[in-house]
Amino acid sequence: MTAHRFSRITLVTALAPLVLGLAACGSKDEQASAGLTGDPIAKVAPPAGKAWSDVVTITPELGYRMGNPEAPIKLVEYASLTCPHCAEFSHEATAELRDQFVASGRVSYELRNMVRDGLDLYLTQLTRCGAPESYFALTDQTFANQAAFFKTAQDAGKAAQEAAFSQPPEKRGLAIAQLAGMTDFFAARGISKEQAATCLADTAKATALANASTEQGERLKIEGTPTFIINGAKLDVNTWPLVKAELEKLGAR
Repeated sequence: MTAHRFSRITLVTALAPLVLGLAACGSKDEQASAGLTGDPIAKVAPPAGKAWSDVVTITPELGYRMGNPEAPIKLVEYASLTCPHCAEFSHEATAELRDQFVASGRVSYELRNMVRDGLDLYLTQLTRCGAPESYFALTDQTFANQAAFFKTAQDAGKAAQEAAFSQPPEKRGLAIAQLAGMTDFFAARGISKEQAATCLADTAKATALANASTEQGERLKIEGTPTFIINGAKLDVNTWPLVKAELEKLGAR
């Protein structure tokens, strides 16, 4: 799977008219590191009455972390909600990553949104509109519906897109969300239209998300999505089989 390239984003560029074409992709990396280097790590029991997948925390980097906060193996993914390769990874990895690796208490999984366009920004705001525990399910379902959002927004036509983007900043998010079918989609998943409108009107949070995306992307040299970091080291692989192999090498087996 190739990395999806993206440009740095500010709130100004995020609010530019929709550009839904695919960005250029980087080279494919099919080479897994050979051999297991770490001893198997013992499983860690979750808090009483919970699974580790129920433990979700917002991190200082504005990511959402699932699992044991003291897990010895910490996996971070930088992903864009409008990146097809990120949607592919979500489809392939979610169940096993959650139910095998995070559930063991040996691995925590943090998702940090890399915002690359206006549609991405508003989807990101909506996945964060409910309780932290709803974030990962909403994100996975957003990835699964990604193509439908693209099609709905494109089918609305240029005039409707321009009309939505001509709204003042505090109203623009809701206009774009309605244009792309987001509000109905999230309403069916527990985020009421009134709640969505409030979240989308929060331009301060939108600015914070855009700024965090830019700052972390530049500091960590995140050049495409998905990009993965394990225990502070950036990986050269971005498919689930190869990421899984890295987790197993470190003892998650």
